[in-house]
Amino acid sequence: MSQSRGQRGSASILMAGIMGVVVTLSATAMVVAGYVVGHHRARAAADLAALSGAAAYAAGGDACAEARRAARTNGAAVTRCQRVGDDIDFVVTVRTVVEVRAHLAGLPRRIEAEAYAGRVG
Repeated sequence: MSQSRGQRGSASILMAGIMGVVVTLSATAMVVAGYVVGHHRARAAADLAALSGAAAYAAGGDACAEARRAARTNGAAVTRCQRVGDDIDFVVTVRTVVEVRAHLAGLPRRIEAEAYAGRVG
C-alpha cells in the first residue's frame, strides 16, 4: 500500500499521544494507590492502638501511653486518646494520623482513622 506524503509520520504522533495518556493514567493510579495504602495503614494503626490501650488498662496500666507506643510502632501518631467508663466497663477511643507518601497539591497530606476497644478478656 502506498501512503500519501501528508500521512507520513502520523502514526508516530498518534503513539506519542497514546503514551501520554498511559503515563497520565499510571501516575493517577499511583497517587490513588498511595491514598488507599495510607488509609489501610491508619485504620490498622488505630485498631491496634485501641486494642493495646484497652489491654493495658485492663492490666492496670496507662491506656493512652500504650496506645501511643503501639501507634508509633505501626508508623502512625495518636492525635486523640480517651478512656470512658470505670475499671469494669470501659472503652478506649484512639484517633491516629498517617502521612501520605505520594500526594498531589490540593489533596490532604494526612489520613486519620479512629478506633474503639473495650475490655479485653
